[in-house]
Amino acid sequence: MSDFRNSKTKDNLMRAFAGESQARNRYTMAEEKARQQKLYVLADLFKFTADQEKVHAKIFYEHLKELSGESVFVDGGYPVDISEDMCTLLGMADHNERQESDDVYPAFAEVARQEGYGKIAQDFTNIAKIENVHGKRFAAFGKLMKEGKLFSSSQSETWVCLNCGYIVEGTQAPERCPVCGEAQGYYIRLSMASWGSNCNCDK
Repeated sequence: MSDFRNSKTKDNLMRAFAGESQARNRYTMAEEKARQQKLYVLADLFKFTADQEKVHAKIFYEHLKELSGESVFVDGGYPVDISEDMCTLLGMADHNERQESDDVYPAFAEVARQEGYGKIAQDFTNIAKIENVHGKRFAAFGKLMKEGKLFSSSQSETWVCLNCGYIVEGTQAPERCPVCGEAQGYYIRLSMASWGSNCNCDK
């Protein structure tokens, strides 16, 4: 095992911490924009993902605890994802998540393995898999937005209100929830409501 202070893994952990922290902030800002546009389902999507990015950041950061009180200097490129258009923000988020899952974290994992940090390598690998799910989820919602089908479908769907849980069948989510009275923006296909890895986002 290499000296941690002089390892590439130490630098990669800090890069990952910075990346996850920035992703959390970007998604929190996207959440605010979605709420302003009354797209509450997308706001919840961004918030859910932001919360997971915070956990990822913490996992990477805690691997650096032996350097507590010191500074780690790294360089890196980080995205500027600013737009009023939700389709654009979803596409940017998808791109960034796939970049982490397909390229960045697998490369960081390989370096960690070569330097003898098996647990860190496994964390990079596992989190890469999670980021892949994030990317698929953003892509699925982006596709629905582009097609104008976020709240409608060519076939009957089961819709659920994220505010009160009311469930209804039909080709379109209600304009207003008949139970809590909230706007259509709270409705989501029940098959996509879990947000998790078993979310049916490939439809």
